[in-house]
Amino acid sequence: MTSSHPSLESIHHSVRATNPLVHCLTNSVVQEITADVLLAVGASPAMVSHPEEAEQFAAVASAVLVNVGNPDPPMIDAMRSAVKVARELGTPWVLDPVAVGGLTVRTELASSLVYANPAVIRANASEVINLHAAVTRTQAQGGRGVDSTDCPESALEAASALAEITGGVVAISGATDIIVSAHRITKIRGGSELMPLVIGTGCSLGAVVAAYTASTDYYHDAAVAAHAAYATAAEHAAKHSNGPGTFHAQWIDALYASLPNMAEIEES
Repeated sequence: MTSSHPSLESIHHSVRATNPLVHCLTNSVVQEITADVLLAVGASPAMVSHPEEAEQFAAVASAVLVNVGNPDPPMIDAMRSAVKVARELGTPWVLDPVAVGGLTVRTELASSLVYANPAVIRANASEVINLHAAVTRTQAQGGRGVDSTDCPESALEAASALAEITGGVVAISGATDIIVSAHRITKIRGGSELMPLVIGTGCSLGAVVAAYTASTDYYHDAAVAAHAAYATAAEHAAKHSNGPGTFHAQWIDALYASLPNMAEIEES
């Protein structure tokens, strides 16, 4: 990072100091862990999903998360309304294209929202590849529901193309997280193999990225800081847990503790 960019520590502190209000239009399966994680990192969660209320609430939110898991017609209307307001007001919003590619409704929704210029697209490698294929109307295969069958490096070309379309950032989650934007790639190594065994760790990361984008205009750095915090907390939790259940509790506590960065970060 150049000296003009904020440090990871300053972004972490800014989130806690400003307590950003994150409007989460998200998968019903992960609402509780999403709220818990946001509170742990110092943000305030809200799950307002009525279409009219979502439009009103987006106007006062610090950031908006759109997670397309389990979409139904009212939620889709709420997502479109919230994104419209966020764009009008310049509020950062994050797109999480959960399991796109194999399911028609969410794939069409997510691919259309790409053109609404999300600050960050956060997804696993298969979701990034499939989202790019949907946007460009080309064929792609990969993924198994919310699970990726592709490695993050294989999604770099698709991520770069999506970042060019949005003018924003694409964050690829995996064993190595890769943050991509114009002329910049950052790799983050860390985390734990226990994370995929806890429901909602990926989806709640989208909410944390949203919170972090509310704390700085440098959205690439915000995504790096959010992923580094996640990786650090996971590494710490894995050392103090006996399995997925205790890992979950230790991981939330570690996010709350705001531990010094343990993740390995590589810039290119």
